[in-house]
Amino acid sequence: MEFKNGLGEMAIQDVMAKYSEIGEILNRYEIGCVTCKVGICLLKDVVSIHGLSKENEAAIEKEINDYLGQKAQA
Repeated sequence: MEFKNGLGEMAIQDVMAKYSEIGEILNRYEIGCVTCKVGICLLKDVVSIHGLSKENEAAIEKEINDYLGQKAQA
């Protein structure tokens, strides 16, 4: 997975601290990282280890990258 701004290489807790809306995107796909107390998994791993279909993985990647693109323009 390729996320803008190197986000895929960041721990999920750091991603959500910086971009809380990404937690909402993950929740829509039943990835419960928002409530995780550890939060050290990398964003790219969080998406891939949940056994989602390739289509859903691609959709998450697109939604997050679209969100980041909108944020950059604001």
